[in-house]
Amino acid sequence: KASKGMLDEFGAKRIIDIREEYDLSQKDVANILDVSQQTYSRYETEEKIIPIKHLNKFCNHFKVSLDYVIGFTNTRNYKDSKDKINKNIVGKRLKEFRTNKNLTQQELAKELNTSHSTISAYENGKTLLLLAFAYGIATKYKVSLDWLYGRTDK
Repeated sequence: KASKGMLDEFGAKRIIDIREEYDLSQKDVANILDVSQQTYSRYETEEKIIPIKHLNKFCNHFKVSLDYVIGFTNTRNYKDSKDKINKNIVGKRLKEFRTNKNLTQQELAKELNTSHSTISAYENGKTLLLLAFAYGIATKYKVSLDWLYGRTDK
């Protein structure tokens, strides 16, 4: 369970604002994301971090960027935005970021409080980078989530 206040970092405020802007209920958005209303409600009440696959689906539906929802920018969308997240592209971008910062997999793993093997699995495209880890990287190093997840090339 996420700690209170932590999820605001993961877009809880903006997903509520966007939902209300379109005059939709939580149930409406839950149906869009193909989750239960209870699950979606937990994203808004900050009880649960929205998984990247649901956040991506939300962003695609409402034509907004990950960076906008998270609050990194007030620009709603990027011109070159892509809808799909590809684990291999994410892995390549993570490795590119890490090597540009002269970090070893071990050093990055320590910063993210995870294991070297987890970073390796992300970089090799075996596992999709968790939003909490991506957010940690993006905030510390000022990296776009949309770029890291391959939704934009900038």
